[in-house]
Amino acid sequence: MRSSPGTHLWLAVIAVTSLTLALSPAGLDTYFLHRNSSNLHQLAHHPVRALLGSAFWIEDPADLLLYAVLFEVLHAPVERWLGTARWLFTVATAHIAATLVSQQVVLLAIRDHDVPRSMAHVVDIGVSYGLAASAGILTYRIARRWRPLYLAAAVAFFLVPLLADRTYTDLGHALSLAIGLACYPLTRRPAHEKPVAPEQGPGAH
Repeated sequence: MRSSPGTHLWLAVIAVTSLTLALSPAGLDTYFLHRNSSNLHQLAHHPVRALLGSAFWIEDPADLLLYAVLFEVLHAPVERWLGTARWLFTVATAHIAATLVSQQVVLLAIRDHDVPRSMAHVVDIGVSYGLAASAGILTYRIARRWRPLYLAAAVAFFLVPLLADRTYTDLGHALSLAIGLACYPLTRRPAHEKPVAPEQGPGAH
């Protein structure tokens, strides 16, 4: 945990918000989700809160354990490898860019009457865009002989749903993966910068 503080702090906040949803009376949980959504309505009226708040909520508290596993598998290794600042830049860029682009697609679809106007108020929260970005940049941490296989699996995982369902969320996932891959320059550590030391076991010095 000391080597990936951002990952675990983020996860702790999500645990608190998930507990809040789970303990909220009927109706109040819906209010929290809509208030912290990054949909068109919230982006138009509260853009900063929408972009930040949506990254700290998941729609179903029952999925918390699954997200905890994904954070340990994707975010934690990337943060240990790149450092907190570079990891945070990667996931924040993906979360913001994918949200704005996907919601712009929704706006155009509404204007063209391809989707109902109610799409402007749909619940749009979660941490999956950041996870997709970490999955992308993690490609460069995989051993070279396994890298093509990992990349093919990651691309298929995010691209197949986009081609099949063509939802704005699937578009956001694909964009986030691409942003993670595009952050390759962040993996090139300057010569003067020492690599992150592995965690020491109990009692080690």
